[in-house]
Amino acid sequence: MIDFRYHLVSLIAVFLAVALGIVIGTTQLNQPILEDIRNQVSALEQDKRELENTTQQLQAELDDAGSFAEAVAPALVEGTLAGQGVVLLTTGDDVPTETVDEVTALLEEAGAEVTGQVTLQPEYSDPATASQLQSYVTGPGLPTGVTLPETDDTGQLVAALLAQTLMVPASGGAAAPDDAAPGSTPAGPAAPDTAALSSVLAGLSALDVLTQESASVTPADHAVLLTAGAPEGDDAADRSDALVDLVSALDAAGSGAVVAGDGATAGETGVIGVIRADPSLSAAVSTVDNVGSATGRVSTVLALGQESEGTSGKYGTGEDTQPVPPVPAAAP
Repeated sequence: MIDFRYHLVSLIAVFLAVALGIVIGTTQLNQPILEDIRNQVSALEQDKRELENTTQQLQAELDDAGSFAEAVAPALVEGTLAGQGVVLLTTGDDVPTETVDEVTALLEEAGAEVTGQVTLQPEYSDPATASQLQSYVTGPGLPTGVTLPETDDTGQLVAALLAQTLMVPASGGAAAPDDAAPGSTPAGPAAPDTAALSSVLAGLSALDVLTQESASVTPADHAVLLTAGAPEGDDAADRSDALVDLVSALDAAGSGAVVAGDGATAGETGVIGVIRADPSLSAAVSTVDNVGSATGRVSTVLALGQESEGTSGKYGTGEDTQPVPPVPAAAP
């Protein structure tokens, strides 16, 4: 008779056999799997080393290109803006100080006079400040000679006020009066009043929408807006539109304007992106999307020279852009 002890021993033997089979089978299967994993890890490590070497090589080439551009920049822009005044506008604290300093230095290398620097605070383009700004712009303190557009759009009203006081009108606008002497030259548009400009800047500074960074600001022939990043949130489009209105007004009131920023500004909600998406705006205002590089700063200065000749362009690394504007031919 088979007793319980026999059954117990048989069951234990069966379980031991199963366990031993699993161990042996797993060991046999694991070996090729582990070997394949080791091979894959080794290949990935090799790819990583190759990518690191390629990255280092590309970075070295980029550094060399940047150093070359820095070295030749003064020669490329020399004399291109001789006798021209340029006012710098920046957007808040997003624009690096070194970028402002480097653009300023290159403008001076080109023979331009930087007539002042103004920082536009976030409140400038904030829809929440629109009513307060409109009350100031349409109030009794409007400078003599300033004509505001017939609109309720605060961005366009403030832009018109700043443009007409900041910019020197391009020459050749007004016809000679009937009683002018024969052969006399027609009078051009009158230059803005420096006192009126100071009053406007003081009024807008009191509203915390802008800050005067330089000791003085005088009217200029050209304007450069230095910007970085793109607005976010529900009011992103309104903020960009306010800056675009300003740049458009500055361009129309003077001899040309350039917007220079980084890659993010060329995005859908960035100032440069909005300008480039509008054929009429991009045909009037030049844009540069890599001002953080030496090449971008050269493009910014050369673009101002092109604006003087009535030519606008898209420069930088973005889609449908030129690397740099045409370099003027050397004088014989």
